[in-house]
Amino acid sequence: MTSLTLDQHQDESRRAQKHADRWLIAGTILMGTLVLGPLGLPVFCRGIFLLRKAQRGGLSVRPMMVTLIGYVVILDAAINSIGWGLDIFANHALITRTIFTAWGNLMDGGYFWHYNELWIGGAGAPGEKAWIIVCIVVVFPMRIAAAIGFLQMRRWGHQWMIVTCWFGLIAWMGYILNMTMYADVRYAGVAFPVLGWWLYNIFYITPFLAIPYLHTVNREIFSD
Repeated sequence: MTSLTLDQHQDESRRAQKHADRWLIAGTILMGTLVLGPLGLPVFCRGIFLLRKAQRGGLSVRPMMVTLIGYVVILDAAINSIGWGLDIFANHALITRTIFTAWGNLMDGGYFWHYNELWIGGAGAPGEKAWIIVCIVVVFPMRIAAAIGFLQMRRWGHQWMIVTCWFGLIAWMGYILNMTMYADVRYAGVAFPVLGWWLYNIFYITPFLAIPYLHTVNREIFSD
């Protein structure tokens, strides 16, 4: 096999990275819609496979941990932005009232109890509504912007990923405590109270997993 020059190696690496990212971006977008999530997962896994193949082939592509953290953060922020965005801006739409109250009956009574009875509409618990607004206006846009810079291997992306992961940790803890304070309302009479609580909250612990890596990774791999 003919060895590549440095320029050829860099060109091949960039092509391989872009090829994998097309699949990863497409998969993340599909999963971020919630409804098309099952279709997005195999597309995303295809991108991971291509990235690993490039790594094993000796190409200089983005580290796998950076890829996973970056795209998972985007996915987490996108899914919540869509759901909570509907709660704020489309709370009187028939499909929203149907889906959210059904979700409330199934797992989280906070989306059934006094739904659309606040002056702003949507979820009826004041603490819930406060966290929704703070997260979709401040936290999630910051997380997505940081993740994009992080995936581009920019130093500012790494720095802001640390900041927003700590912010995400605060948001997660605050939201969980808020839910627990309303436990007698939110989980009385729903189909899956405890199991449901863990089912949709366990996935939001990504800051716990990302922060140790972000604080120990060699920062020199990120460029200015």
